[in-house]
Amino acid sequence: MSEVSPKATQENGEALKKIAAAEKAVIARRRQALELQREHILAQRTSNTHRRAALAAALEQVEAQLTALD
Repeated sequence: MSEVSPKATQENGEALKKIAAAEKAVIARRRQALELQREHILAQRTSNTHRRAALAAALEQVEAQLTALD
């Protein structure tokens, strides 16, 4: 069996922390993009029933994606 040096273990731990931080940043950017989409959808005003239905479906999809991020 080969032994792992403390330095290698520390380097691996630091690399894992960097990866975790990068993943959190990606999730935060994705959440921000989805929240902006939601705001845009909610800002739309229309009397067209088909357009309103499409907006409702889009809003539902965006909210489902936001829920999945939690």
